[in-house]
Amino acid sequence: MTTIDLFVDDSDIDVAIDDRDEGERRALELAHLIRLVAASDPGHAQRLVDELIVQLDRALDGTFREYLDGVTRQIADRALTASGAGISPSRNG
Repeated sequence: MTTIDLFVDDSDIDVAIDDRDEGERRALELAHLIRLVAASDPGHAQRLVDELIVQLDRALDGTFREYLDGVTRQIADRALTASGAGISPSRNG
């Protein structure tokens, strides 16, 4: 044990090691907030998720759904179609 160990208790420090860790922490907070909204207003939560999907797709130049499969891809397709973004033939993969 070093001298500094006697004075510093870092067990409660929650500092992101890098940007990826910070991004993961923020994503977990967002998911928690969406769950809280869903508990009181499921329809509003679904609209928030749909808008998030649309914005992620826009930020990724229309390729967001390529990172998904199965049910999650179907949900993204529905949200994108409902938003008017649609699914272009080049993105049908």
